Amino acid sequence: MCVALTTGMFPGGKKIFVLDTNVVLYDYRCIYSFQEHNVVIPITLLEEIDRFKRGHEMINYNAREFTRELDSLIGDRLLSEGVRLNSGGFLVVNTNIRKDEYLHSIFWEDSPDHRILSLAYNLAKEYGKGNVFLVSKDINLRMKAKSIGLMAEDYETGKIKDIDELYTGKNIVEGMDERLIDRLYREGTVPLEDMGQDLSPYPNQYFIMRNGTKSALTTYTRESDSLRIVEKRRAYGIQPKNAEQTFSLDALMNPAISLVTLSGKAGTGKTLMALAAALEKRKEYKQILLARPVIPLSNRDIGFLPGDIKEKIDPYMQPLFDNLSVIKNQFEEDSQEFRRISELVSNGKLHIMALAYIRGRSLSKVYFIVDEAQNLTPHEVKTIITRAGEGTKIVFTGDPYQIDTPYLDSRSNGLTYLIDKMKGQNLYAHITLEKGERSHLAELASDLL
Repeated sequence: MCVALTTGMFPGGKKIFVLDTNVVLYDYRCIYSFQEHNVVIPITLLEEIDRFKRGHEMINYNAREFTRELDSLIGDRLLSEGVRLNSGGFLVVNTNIRKDEYLHSIFWEDSPDHRILSLAYNLAKEYGKGNVFLVSKDINLRMKAKSIGLMAEDYETGKIKDIDELYTGKNIVEGMDERLIDRLYREGTVPLEDMGQDLSPYPNQYFIMRNGTKSALTTYTRESDSLRIVEKRRAYGIQPKNAEQTFSLDALMNPAISLVTLSGKAGTGKTLMALAAALEKRKEYKQILLARPVIPLSNRDIGFLPGDIKEKIDPYMQPLFDNLSVIKNQFEEDSQEFRRISELVSNGKLHIMALAYIRGRSLSKVYFIVDEAQNLTPHEVKTIITRAGEGTKIVFTGDPYQIDTPYLDSRSNGLTYLIDKMKGQNLYAHITLEKGERSHLAELASDLL
């Protein structure tokens, strides 16, 4: 229950967090992430999110949902009175954006960022600089705040602790007993207790077992508590070129695994493997969906582009069409495999779309590939996965280090968050692909430039 704050003053002993607009657009429930402390919403934030309410992207959805959330909390009270949150802190909308002479001499331009900065500065003068924190996903605004002695920090909810420790889904085990490797090939599976090493594997984790010239590709199955041999196999004409791609195809074509993430730099074959596996397993699904987020240039909505909706979106979807062409070109034009892909596209069984149009849909018995997932927030990833109906398989691919949106980084994007949170689940598998297979030139550029 929310209780009105009628004194207009914050109680002592608690911190005051001033929110930037981008925090709300990243997570519309952010006001509940500050435990027992107080949350201040600058009036400028409400003005700014008004511009984002129209549209189909997640940022537009978050703007609308935050407004509804705030309205339900405030009820018929005055915004300036604020409310007590269940956590114990107070939520207040503050209008004091006035600049004193010092601030005006530094930040003379009247911009939304500077108004929010002024509000935080005014609160710091009243309650002490050690008690007031500006929370923003904008690095530049945080630096401006610190330049005038204000405490500023990123919004940490949804961030993993250490990207270097992120689960890779695979491991190399050296010094394996040759007899165990031979047994794996002979029997197909070996109980974990017979391996003679403490592997402590996650479900569906992959291993390269080595001993001198002998090696075996395996994966751990929790149900049987054993390691299973992973065979190298083609998927709709695509042959895996390394162990990582072999592992990827195994997870992508395993019906017991309904959620797969593939991460890695450009050219490692993430999207190609996912699409090839989907085509190989097409008979088990009603539809193959390929989608990626649309990242408009200069933050301009695709509505500014000429043409109908298909003409607006197609340029953003071209990389998916390129991967489809690679698979088609494995076959002769008059072959059944080549014609089948064209038929799947023409009858809608294979559909490429912008991710924004997934909202509100329920996906049953669909093989759903989400490309460039590093450009999604954790909340967007959750929204996508909750669309999954019975028999649906979802695949997220992306490079956590190649992010095209200004308020995400390698630790806070949805793909990284998903990998960190889902490891250990029976229905989930992940592979980090490291070896580039596009060309020697592409590999060299990815490593050196």
